[in-house]
Parts: sequence; C-alpha cells; structure tokens
Amino acid sequence: MFKKLFKSVREYKKVSIYSIIFIILEVLVEVIIPYTMADLLDNGISAGNMDVVTKCGITLIIYALCSLLFGTLAGVFASRASCGFAKNLRQDMYYNVQDFSFNNIDKFSTSSIITRLTTDVSNVQGAYQMLIRITVRAPLMLLFSLFMAFKINKRISVIFLCLIPVLATALFLIIRKAHPLFEKVFKTYDELNESVQENVRGIRVVKSFVKEEYEKDKFAKVSKLIYDRFLSAEKLVAYNGPVMQLCMYTGIILISWFGARMIVNSELTAGELTSLITYGGSILGSLMMISMTMVFLTLALSSGERIVEILEEKSNLKSPENPVKDMKDGSIIFDNVSFGYKDKLVLKNINLNIKSGETIGIIGSTGSSKSSLVSLISRLYDVQKGKVLVGNVDVRDYDLDYLRDNVSVVLQKNVLFSGTIKDNLKWGNKTATLLEMQEACAIACADEFIEELPDKYDSEVEQGGNNFSGGQKQRLCIARALLKRPKILILDDSTSAVDTATDAKIREAFKKYIPEVTKIIIAQRINSIEHADKVIVLDNGKINAFDTPKNLLKNNKIYQEVYHSQVKGGK
Repeated sequence: MFKKLFKSVREYKKVSIYSIIFIILEVLVEVIIPYTMADLLDNGISAGNMDVVTKCGITLIIYALCSLLFGTLAGVFASRASCGFAKNLRQDMYYNVQDFSFNNIDKFSTSSIITRLTTDVSNVQGAYQMLIRITVRAPLMLLFSLFMAFKINKRISVIFLCLIPVLATALFLIIRKAHPLFEKVFKTYDELNESVQENVRGIRVVKSFVKEEYEKDKFAKVSKLIYDRFLSAEKLVAYNGPVMQLCMYTGIILISWFGARMIVNSELTAGELTSLITYGGSILGSLMMISMTMVFLTLALSSGERIVEILEEKSNLKSPENPVKDMKDGSIIFDNVSFGYKDKLVLKNINLNIKSGETIGIIGSTGSSKSSLVSLISRLYDVQKGKVLVGNVDVRDYDLDYLRDNVSVVLQKNVLFSGTIKDNLKWGNKTATLLEMQEACAIACADEFIEELPDKYDSEVEQGGNNFSGGQKQRLCIARALLKRPKILILDDSTSAVDTATDAKIREAFKKYIPEVTKIIIAQRINSIEHADKVIVLDNGKINAFDTPKNLLKNNKIYQEVYHSQVKGGK
C-alpha cells in the first residue's frame, strides 16, 4: 500500500528530503542546548565565572536562532511536500476513475469515490506531513536525547529504558482496537455523502412531496452513526494521553529523586541533573509524539487503503494491442449474446442483424433490458457470451475511443455541463465550427430555442443544465452526439421530454440529413418508432419479435397492446 501511495510524491521528493534534513539539524541543535546549559550552571553560575556565562549565553542564543530557522524551513518544506503529494494523489485517482468502465463505477458508487477524493486524501495529506516531520523528529530526538543522557549518567538513564516498553505496549493495544473502528467510520462517510448527493440532486422532488423532514431524519441517522463510531474510536484513543502523562511524570519524579540523592553524595552536579530532567522531558515527549502520530496514522491508514483501492482498480474494458481503427459501415450483428450484472443475466441468447443506415426502434416493458442491449454496441459493457459486431468487426477488436466516436450514444439521463451552449456542443467535436453546430442543432430542432436566447450559442448553461427544460436538454444532447458524425446513433429514450410534433420533426430531419447513419431509438411512445424500418420487441431480456411496425401490429401481442393503449386510448 505505502509503495503505491508514495508513487504520487514524484516531483515533491526533493522538498520532502529538504524537510527531513532541516528536521535533523533542528534536533541536533536542540539536543546540544541542555548540555550547554549544564556547562553554564556548573562552570559558569556555580563557579562565578562570568566569561563562561557570557560564552555559554551567546552560544545558547545562536543555538536558539538556528533551531528557529531550521524548524521554520522544515515546516515550510513539509507543507509544500504534503500539499503537492495530496494534489498528485487526487490527480492520479481522478485520472484512473476516468478510465473506469461502468462496472468499476458500480463497484465503488459515486459517493464513495467522492469521499475518497476529498476526506480520505485530506487524511493522508495530514499523515504525510506528520510522517516527514514528527515521525522523523520524534525518533531522532528520542535517540539523541538517550545518548546524551547516558553520556551524563548511565544509572539514572536506565529509568527511560524501563518506561519505553510500557508505552509501546499501551500504544500497540490502542491502535489494534481503534483501526477497525476507523474503517467503519469512513464507510459511513460514503453513506452520508450519498444521502447529501441524492437530496441535492432531487431537491425539487423533495420539496414537491414536502419530504424535507423525512430527509432531515435520514441525514440525522447517518450523521449520528458517524458520531457513535467516531466516539467509540476516540474513547480508545483517549487512553493514550493519560498513559503517556503517567509515564512522563513518573520518569521525571524518579529522575529528580535519584538525582537529588546523587547530588548529595557528590555523584552528580546540579547542572547535570537539570540536563537529565530536560533530556527526560525530551525523551518522554518524543514518545508521546510518536504515540499520537501512530494514532493519527491509524486513522490515515484506513483512508490510505481506500485510496489504493481506487488507484489499483483497473478497467475491464481496454483497447486490444493492435486495435482496429477503420469502421466500414454502421451495420450491427448480435451473435448469440448473453449479458448480465454480477451473477444475474439480463440479456439471453440475443441474435440480431441490423443493416447500415436502418432505423431500428426498441420497445419493451420497464426492466426488459433495453438500455443494456444498446450499451453493448458502444462497449460500455462487455458481453459474457457471444459477440457484438459493428461494421463486421467484433467491438472488442476496435480501439475503444475510435469505437465510441463512431457509435454516438444519447443516454436516458441527459447531462449538460456548466459553461456555454457552445462549450457543451464541442464535447461532440472540439474543432466544430459555428456553422457545424448550427447544422447539428437544426437537425435536433435545438435551433428553435437557441436563436431566441439573447446570447444564442454563447448563452450560459448552469450546472446540470438546470436553466433549460427537459426537452431542451434532450435536443442539445442529440445535437452534441450528431457533431461526432457517427456511423451509429443511439437514442436511449432521448426524446421522452420532447413534444410529439418536435419528435416528428427530429425523425424527419434524421431521414433527410443523415440517411447513411444507423439509428437505434429506444422509446416508450409508439409514435417515436412507428416509422422505423424495424422494431425490436424485448421481453424479460429476450427478443420477443424483430419485424416491421406494420407486421408487428398484425402479429405481435406486446406491440399491439402498446399501440392500442397509446393510439386508441389517446383518442
């Protein structure tokens, strides 16, 4: 795990090393100060020698200034290193997420990915800064202080060695029990983020159904669960402080007791005892810092494990070694295809032969796997059995980007991004001219409302396209897909919010301006597909029928029921 995380340090290795160097220098200076203080007390003040007092005083001032300088530089470099590490870590995670397939996204959930990119990275950032500062400083201070203490008096210094195992045992027990609790806390954070996302995204529904109190209660329950789990972990961590304080003050009392007796017996000087007490404080303080660092690192360890899960996750959809980058036409063949999510098959033994340039409609009840069927064409998922061929080539043999550029999909959930209309349209073709945008929007009947806007194609789009109606968003998404100049265009219920007259105009424009493009239209409205060349009737993941609308109206029960319920029922 650590090896994987530290790969993201990259260009910040140098400042990390600088920080460690200045920490070492700071510790060396701080360790020398008590030794100089003993010389000041014993050979200067006690002996009444002002030359020694002056010399030691000036030396101590220089040491103090050096310690301040080294400590400041260490802090600056450590901050720069930790912030840079966090930046790289977020980038590495985000870039990897961009390569995820739908299966990978389903595995983690959106809310969990957001938590890992924010809260978890912040925890690891703090831990890294602590790692290169305190985790370096405290052990060095402990070792150097022990060395100096033994140099002054070996017998008294043994007290420190007796206290170290007590502190280490207490720390081990605390960390062992706290780590699983912190893991549970971060899983609950995922639930909290999911609740917030769901509420904000569906705020109009919440308000229209007057469910604010229900949502508040739901949020409060998750928030209370985080509180309870954090409290359980923090209760364990809280034992760390008292144990450290007990050992620290016990050590100082024992040093003072035995030191005082040795002074009386002329085995120790007052200056040496003062230095020993100072070194004792440094040793026990270092142990306390190490223990607190270890507790914090335990918290960060859970976050680190969750981050590494994202970094190590590999998309199961990749381009082959020698990918095909030439699609001769928009013909589609499903050859005995079966597909499912996890262990559940949703498409079974699908066989289809669609000619290039045909318009194909797809109908079926909710849950009949219409969207799953078309997602296999652009290889958003891979089949479990059989194969899907586009242009007489298995989709798995194409370069993935090339395939998706030529199989343009307008998904059921229409997504627009903040920016201008022009910015959103350029997602389809970043080099598209204004004329090309206007042509695509004319086919999608989006020009009708764009031309009425004061800034036309430079009009701002709010986040999620909230300043446009559902039908307007759908038409913009269709225009964006057309700008890719695809060989296959898939509309996944993408005209459901468009009125029937506009829907008819869009279909007529398709027929007139892009006759060579294979068009697959998933629709709930029968009038959206009644002029298609053929219609696929899906039922429970199987093809119930595949024929012309005219023949289906004569022979297919499902199509007849849909037709009569909409056409006759609407009269």
